[in-house]
Order: sequence, then C-alpha cells, then structure tokens
Amino acid sequence: MRKKHMVHGVINLRSTFYSEVGIGILANTILFLFHVIKFLCDKRLKNTDCIIGLLALTHVLMLLTMGFIAADIFTSQGGLWGDVTCKSFAYLYKLMRGLSISATCLLSVLQALTLSPRSSPLAKFKPKAPQDSMRSLLFLWVFYMSFSAHFSISAVDNSTGTSQGLIFLSDSCTILPMSYFLRHLFTILGALRDVFLIGLMALSSGYMVTLLHRHKRQCQHLHGTSLSPKASPEQRATRAILVLLGIFVLMYCLDCIVSSSRTMWNNDLVCRSVQIMVSNGYATISPLVFICTARQSVAFLKCLWGKDSQR
Repeated sequence: MRKKHMVHGVINLRSTFYSEVGIGILANTILFLFHVIKFLCDKRLKNTDCIIGLLALTHVLMLLTMGFIAADIFTSQGGLWGDVTCKSFAYLYKLMRGLSISATCLLSVLQALTLSPRSSPLAKFKPKAPQDSMRSLLFLWVFYMSFSAHFSISAVDNSTGTSQGLIFLSDSCTILPMSYFLRHLFTILGALRDVFLIGLMALSSGYMVTLLHRHKRQCQHLHGTSLSPKASPEQRATRAILVLLGIFVLMYCLDCIVSSSRTMWNNDLVCRSVQIMVSNGYATISPLVFICTARQSVAFLKCLWGKDSQR
C-alpha cells in the first residue's frame, strides 16, 4: 500500500512539474516572439527590450534542459540519458541560469538608470544604444560564471547530492575533483557573488521606488489629490521590473530553504522534486509578468487570438 501511494505521489509530482515547464515554455516563447517582431518592425527600441527578449529565450532553454534532466530523475531506474548527454544538459543549464540571473540584475540597473533625472550623477551611465546593454550583459555573465568554474559537470541519478540548489551532481561522473578547502572556498565565493548581485538589485529597486514616489508626489502637488495621474510607459515598465525582482528574490530564498532541508529528508524524491519546481518558478512566472503589464504584448496576444479564431 505504501509503495502504491509513493508511485501515485511521483506521478502527481511529474504531472505538476511538466505542467509548470509547459506553461513556462509557452509564455517565454510568446514573449520572445513579441520582442523579435518588435525588433524587426520598430526602430525605437528601448535598452531593456533586447535584454527581455534574451531573458525569455534563456528561460526557454533552461526549462527544456531541466525537463530532460527531470525525466532522468522521475524514472524508476535513472540513467535514462547517457553520461555525456547528462553532462551536456548540466553544463547548459548552469550557463543558462547564470545568464538569467545576470540579465535580471542588469534589467534592474538599466531601468534605474532610465528613470534617473538628467541632473543625477547616474545619468551619464545611461547606455546610448542596445549594443551597450548587450556588452554590459556579457560582462556581467562572465563575472557570474567566473565564480562557477568549480562546478563539476556530471550526470543525474537518484543518489546524488546538490550544489547550491541548482542541479543534482554525481560524484561518479566528476571531471575535476577538488579538495575540501577549494570546494568550500568556491562555495563561499559563489555565495558572495549572489549577495553582490542581489544587493545590486535591492539598491536599484530602492532607487526606483524612491523616484516613483517622488514623481507621484509631484503630480499630486501639481494636479491636486483628486486626480490620479496616468502612469507613463517608463513607470509601467518600472513596476513590472519591481514585481519581477520581488519574484526572483522570493524564489531564490525558497530555493535556498528547500535546498538546506534536503539533508534533513535524506535526499527524498519529493523534496528533490519540490526543489526543481521552485528553482524553475522564476523562469515560469517572469514572462507572465511582462506579458500582463505591457500593453503592446497584450495587443499582440489579442491579434494572435483573433487570427486563430478567424481560421
């Protein structure tokens, strides 16, 4: 009876996971296509448009990769894919996750620079073209991945441990074995890296909230308290990014909590599955935030829905 309940539990977890992955892939694909069409048709691109489009594409690859990895975990025997294939999946997932965190951090900084007034000292750091934003993203990604060189590329199986709640690693497939001291040194450096990036997001978020509050007070002073000033496109984008940052921090904290509790549950399959779903939560929710808050993307979806209904 207990084994039967366990099998049903695994089936439910697998269904929930693949539903999450399916929703995330669909939403990110729509967001990516919207920015591709905007790039081809609109010459007035914002500095954040390329970053958002790249973030959507990154999340599509992340979710696809984690889907293949989870297929190995949810099988009864494990080892669904060969060692080389699993190592490739693990490496690709690590690259895409680093790019996702870097792009999110850069989005918050770029939007804070966009909102900053001309008299602010930060105004001189505003990127003049989308190419400048892409260069900044490349630099930030290299910075992030330079602290992740200690991660060994390995396959996934049912007896694995975890590293920072990102991916399950197997000692039997380790390519670069490291000493106890070096392993903990790189773990500390990785934690400091995450603290730095999250701190940068927090500073830019606080700065944006201050600017929005100041603008609201100025509008109320000019137009009176009875009028509610209409939000500008920059303000709507800022609020979307603030919501995005809140979701990122929430999912990051939940990921750390679930990752820490795995040792208490002896790497239970349920706990591992919950950790995978939490670590993919940001990639699934983030495109929905952009789609729901951008008027152009909503119009784009209505246009697609109208064409499908006419057929």
